[in-house]
Amino acid sequence: MQPYLSVVICVYNEEGNIFPMIDQVERALIGYDFEIVYVNDGSSDRTLAELKAVHNDRLVVVDLQTNYGQSLALAAGIDVARGQYIITMDGDLQNDPADIPMMVRLAEEGDYDLVAGIRANRQDGALLRKLPSRIANWIIRQTSGVHLKDYGCALKVFRSDLAKNLGLYGELHRFIPVLARLEGARMTQTDVQHHPRRIGQSKYGLGRTLKVVSDLILMLFMKKYLRKPMHLFGNWGLISLMVGLLINGYLLILKLMGNDIWGRPLLILGTILVLAGIQLITFGIMTELQMRTYYESQDKKPYKIRRIYKTALV
Repeated sequence: MQPYLSVVICVYNEEGNIFPMIDQVERALIGYDFEIVYVNDGSSDRTLAELKAVHNDRLVVVDLQTNYGQSLALAAGIDVARGQYIITMDGDLQNDPADIPMMVRLAEEGDYDLVAGIRANRQDGALLRKLPSRIANWIIRQTSGVHLKDYGCALKVFRSDLAKNLGLYGELHRFIPVLARLEGARMTQTDVQHHPRRIGQSKYGLGRTLKVVSDLILMLFMKKYLRKPMHLFGNWGLISLMVGLLINGYLLILKLMGNDIWGRPLLILGTILVLAGIQLITFGIMTELQMRTYYESQDKKPYKIRRIYKTALV
């Protein structure tokens, strides 16, 4: 029996690509029971109008209140999705839905939680798209230790429980494989097709490389230390405190032996390290208490859905 699939497509100003993409998904998934979840991320063109003009009982349109960015749009689509497997892909016709059945079979046969696509023959400009992507991929691989070839390929197949527990915030969609690995997911990667963009303009360029670095630092903290911030601040605080105490202990011995230690740079360093250690440990305790309060007191979503449209849209 084939699993029920949810194809999640996030779009921002993709007028002209809606009807061809839905048609391609329909043809690719013949024999499957599936839904298509479109997330309109605050488009300012006719994207929403085209989605509302589609008459298809498989289609669910999630219209966000404003433009939240790809990560939160993806999170909204995943939250709405009902499939056993959730497939994510871009809505610009560069990903090919024909690859989905192969990826779903790979996930089932290999018992993988995540199958990530690799754009083997990428059809993008070398300077504005390929170069920033290669730089970003290298940074993520070296920093995270998760060695996938293509972090930027939107075409991915997830088990539903993994997708719904990734914790996508900010711009963390770039780090989905890293987030999945930190959740203990079993994953693999496979070559997929990639087509040149024919309609509309890309929303990415050289400027995203610096964002990758800042987001990576945030992501590593969020996933490794958000639930245990004391492990980060406490460790560094204890190291700083112990080094400071050793320095000051050494200087105390010198003082007792009759040496003049006033004004020595080492005394200033020791004092700073002791104070920094105390501050870091205190900050770790306070952050730990704040995180406990945050998780125990609220269940908020970082986005707001304006409306969900279903079936026979007019």
